[in-house]
Amino acid sequence: MATVRWTPTARRQYEELQVSADRSGRTRARTGRRKSSRQEGLFKQVRKTILLLADNPRHPGLQTHPYHSLESPFDPKAKVFEAYAQHRTPGAYRVFWCYGPGPGEITILAITPHP
Repeated sequence: MATVRWTPTARRQYEELQVSADRSGRTRARTGRRKSSRQEGLFKQVRKTILLLADNPRHPGLQTHPYHSLESPFDPKAKVFEAYAQHRTPGAYRVFWCYGPGPGEITILAITPHP
């Protein structure tokens, strides 16, 4: 299992998703609704993607592939990868990551909706 590192931007994006999901969950509990909100579902999908990346970055469900529009913060020649947190959804969320800085580590660069 790889150690997961975060850029400040990715950490902030993850925490914003988590806060939104928690707020929505409290509202749902207060109003007595049973079905999870969109925000709760999105956070659950992103969290699962991060866990799968840590366990196996080549997991088939992630559909990981190189992404050429971002540069690795550790080595300009190293590849940056895109992993799917959502599929077949308008504005589906993606997790951008790279290997490093050390062996057995991956760094989450950004968590964003697909452009």
